[in-house]
Amino acid sequence: MLINASNLATLFVSLQASFNIGLGVDQTFWQHIATEMPSSTSSNLYTDLSEFPDLREWLGDRQVKGLSAKGYEIVNKKYEATVGVPRDKLEDDQYGIYGKKFETMGNSAARHPDQLVYGLLPNGFTSVGFDNQNFFDTDHPVGNEETGISSVSNMQAGASAPWFLIDDSRPIKPMIFQKRKDYKLTSMTREDSDNVFMRDEYLYGVDARVAAGFAIWQLSFASKATLDEANFDAAMDAMGGFKSDNGNPLGVTPKKLIVGTSNRAAAKKLINNMRKANGEDNHNYQAVEVVVVPWLA
Repeated sequence: MLINASNLATLFVSLQASFNIGLGVDQTFWQHIATEMPSSTSSNLYTDLSEFPDLREWLGDRQVKGLSAKGYEIVNKKYEATVGVPRDKLEDDQYGIYGKKFETMGNSAARHPDQLVYGLLPNGFTSVGFDNQNFFDTDHPVGNEETGISSVSNMQAGASAPWFLIDDSRPIKPMIFQKRKDYKLTSMTREDSDNVFMRDEYLYGVDARVAAGFAIWQLSFASKATLDEANFDAAMDAMGGFKSDNGNPLGVTPKKLIVGTSNRAAAKKLINNMRKANGEDNHNYQAVEVVVVPWLA
């Protein structure tokens, strides 16, 4: 390959195409539990996304409910991955071997939101959410001056690998994937650039500004207890009983059972078998969709 600006530009188009193939990976997992939110500044400040007044019969003037002044900030972070391509490899027409490398880079970019979202999810036992409680906690304050404040739990304690029930049917899911700058491939191939001059190497990199955070705790339930019928039923019942501050049912209906690889067999047995080992009908048969996430233990 003759090294000149025109050929390097043509090469970048080819590498960009390979990157885009990888970026279009079919299966990612973050969409099961997170809503994508755009960002135009260094961070987004969210007021309590779960706060909205229950509908009531309109008698007299409207009753205005102010949104909470408390906020939850999600700060965008910068991420990058860079590879170097020696000039000699291009001169010797070995650039074709880099196509799959750039496809892999695109694949990594596509899966990066999975790593962020599911890297954060298990930390919900010790990370604060909107209500100043841990996102998964035993004493979320629910109620108001009229109904009184009570403590509500969206977790089970235990010593096993965590599993999660998710209601992903609402406009806002339990978590947020925030995007300030989308994943983009760039290059440094100018002959007068430091890296080309000092190392005889062209640089190609992908970068983005994104973040993950917690949203509505009422749409999720986490358990470290053994994944069995009794604990699953208790978690389902707890989510079905969640109420608004005014005491009205929220109508939460779990749709997904999110597990890691260690809970895969137990989840499949619990949900996908029509009958139990003793021959009885399984009342949890296809009650939810099992999603096995490789980013979880």
